[in-house]
Amino acid sequence: MKKLLLLMLVAISTIALAQKFKIQSGDAKFLKGTETVNVVFDYSGMKLLKENYTEAEYIPRRVEEVNKKTPGGGDIWKKQWERSKEELWNPKFITIFNKVLTKEGINTKLQENAKSPYTLVVKVKWVYPGWDAGIMKQPAKVTTQLTFMDSSSKKVLFDVESIDAPGDQWGSNFNNETRVGEGFAKTGKTLAQKIEKDLK
Repeated sequence: MKKLLLLMLVAISTIALAQKFKIQSGDAKFLKGTETVNVVFDYSGMKLLKENYTEAEYIPRRVEEVNKKTPGGGDIWKKQWERSKEELWNPKFITIFNKVLTKEGINTKLQENAKSPYTLVVKVKWVYPGWDAGIMKQPAKVTTQLTFMDSSSKKVLFDVESIDAPGDQWGSNFNNETRVGEGFAKTGKTLAQKIEKDLK
C-alpha cells in the first residue's frame, strides 16, 4: 500500500501542464520544397519563474542562492547558464526539429546563419526551470513565439505561440539547464509535427 501511494505521488508530481500550441496566422505550406531554413534565437525579452524576473534580475539571485548552499557553486552555475543557450537549448530545438521531419521523409532542415529565403525567429518569452527532489519533481516549462518570415521582406508567413512546453526526462534530472533544454526539444518536436501535417 505504501509503495502504491509513493508511485501515485511520483506520478502526480511529474505530470506537466499540457503544452498549448496556438497558431496565430498563416501555415507552413510555403516551405514545401525548401531544404534549409535560417533560424535565429532571441532571448532579449526572456522572463523567468513565476515572478517574471528578467535575466539580469534572475542570475544574481540564483548565484547568491547557490553560493549560500555551496561556496563558489553559484559562480560555476552562472558559467553553465551562460553556455546553455548556444551549447544546449538552441541545438536541442534544431536537432529534434530536423530529426522529426527527416523521419517523415521531409527534407527541410533548420540551420543557424544559413542563407535561405525563409527565417524562423524563435523568441523565448518565458522559462521556468522546474525542480527535481528525487521522489518529487516538477518539469521545466518553456514559452516561445515561433515566427517564420520572408528573409528579405520580413513579411510574416506563419506565426505560432508555444506555451508551457514541458521539459523533463525519465528518472532524476537535477540540472536546471538540462530540464530547460528538454523544453526546447519538445517545442522543436511539436513545431515539426505541425509542419509535417502542412507539407504532406
